[in-house]
Amino acid sequence: MTNQRPWRVLFLCTANSARSILAEAAMQRAGGDRFEAHSAGSTPRGAVNPAALELLAAEGFDVAAFRSKGWDEFATPGAPPLDFVITLCDSAAGEACPVWPGRPVTAHWGLPDPAALDDPDARRQAFAGTLRAIETRIGRLLQLPLDEMTAAEVGRALADIGAEPSGAGSQA
Repeated sequence: MTNQRPWRVLFLCTANSARSILAEAAMQRAGGDRFEAHSAGSTPRGAVNPAALELLAAEGFDVAAFRSKGWDEFATPGAPPLDFVITLCDSAAGEACPVWPGRPVTAHWGLPDPAALDDPDARRQAFAGTLRAIETRIGRLLQLPLDEMTAAEVGRALADIGAEPSGAGSQA
């Protein structure tokens, strides 16, 4: 997979309010000029979860640009071609996805929903654990020699990354 521009990755969850936002932020930071990160949802909530924004702000991210948006923004004619589409929740992984411009490599990196917890302290810990799990997986992605791999090899590598235990669900 040779690429002359930054690799474009779209992280998907159903609501685009927590995990996919965390992944977008983490990839923006870690991917530098090599990656362009986006997030979306099949049925976006319309607002980013306040706990996600609180965590990202505490981690030094500028949270002003993060918004909950639908995946249709990335599946319309004229949308930038995507290289990777990574689902982070089981419901998004099982949904019928649009036809993505650029025929991206797809993978599933399932993580428990940190927003599902009722206790505020447990929820904060779960959000932090989810961000750490995402950062670990993104770190593995960044180590791949993408320019030397076929799309099938990248797909297998991304699936292997997603199959590793995340540790994110330990608080749930």
